[in-house]
Amino acid sequence: MPSFSDPWLHPWLPAISARSTTSPVLEIGCGHGDDTAVLADAGLRVIAFDLSRAAVAAARLRVPSAQIECRDIRAPFPPQASELGAVIASLSLHYFPWDETVSIVQRIRDVMRPGGWLLCRLNSTEDHNFGAGQGVRIEENYYSVDGQPKRFFDEEAVCRLFDGQWQRVSMTHQRTRKYVRSKALWEVVVERV
Repeated sequence: MPSFSDPWLHPWLPAISARSTTSPVLEIGCGHGDDTAVLADAGLRVIAFDLSRAAVAAARLRVPSAQIECRDIRAPFPPQASELGAVIASLSLHYFPWDETVSIVQRIRDVMRPGGWLLCRLNSTEDHNFGAGQGVRIEENYYSVDGQPKRFFDEEAVCRLFDGQWQRVSMTHQRTRKYVRSKALWEVVVERV
């Protein structure tokens, strides 16, 4: 799938840098390294992973300064991922049943220090160009779309996912043309309390 520049991280770079002076940034689901390159170009140490071997190979070539691994998000995080000040998860938390999604977010919280930020983007229930409300329903707002499980979030689900142990910094509904067609998503920044 072709992709275009999507500078969503740029406004957040000063805050990410301020929180990552003594620890690397963990990027979950780095794909071909678009966000990895932005983070590395900002002078940050980056530990990244993705499930796709092809994507990891491309990201390693693109950002040789980053530590990039092929890893499933459900597996333990890299050993260096502890006491983190920032974690990035752009469009990588939507493949799982609700209970597993909640568990993954808790595991992310567990590797962060208090005051650390999680910056993530989540599929929106308005993301009709990429399968929202389509395919075979598995559970509420979770579908098998062309054989691929995909979760779509409404505002209530985003709030529920980050309720309790996170302080909301920002939550906005946006559209991007990163994948040529308009994609609806939630951009969320939360602080570990």
